Amino acid sequence: MLFHKLDKHRDKGLLILRVGIGIMFMCHGFPKLTAGPEVWTKLGGALSAMGINFAPTFMGFMAAISEFGGGLLLVLGLFTRSACFFLLSTMVVAAQMHLKSGDPFVKYSHALEAAILFFSLLFIGPGKISLDEKLAKNKEKT
Repeated sequence: MLFHKLDKHRDKGLLILRVGIGIMFMCHGFPKLTAGPEVWTKLGGALSAMGINFAPTFMGFMAAISEFGGGLLLVLGLFTRSACFFLLSTMVVAAQMHLKSGDPFVKYSHALEAAILFFSLLFIGPGKISLDEKLAKNKEKT
């Protein structure tokens, strides 16, 4: 089959996916991260859709860090599964907030799609072209 020949490029595909999605989430997270406590409080307030009303400013700051920092870690392929866990958590909260607000599908589909992507990457991992892989190889040598 024609497309079967692309199997040898799987790790390059994972690199493209990680870098592309990572940059996009850095672009989403940077304005939130630099916006300050007022925006962080609003972001953290999204947790109220799940019945969590504790420390909204801190939680919003953590969501912004998850998006920007998680995106950066994806680009680097460093702590990829941990980054995906935090990004997945952030996207689940975002989707839940939109659902609870009664928003239409087009409003929550991005968060839901991203959650599915990050959940998948938890299982797939970063691929061979990543700092995670390089660190694992260095650890095996010692």
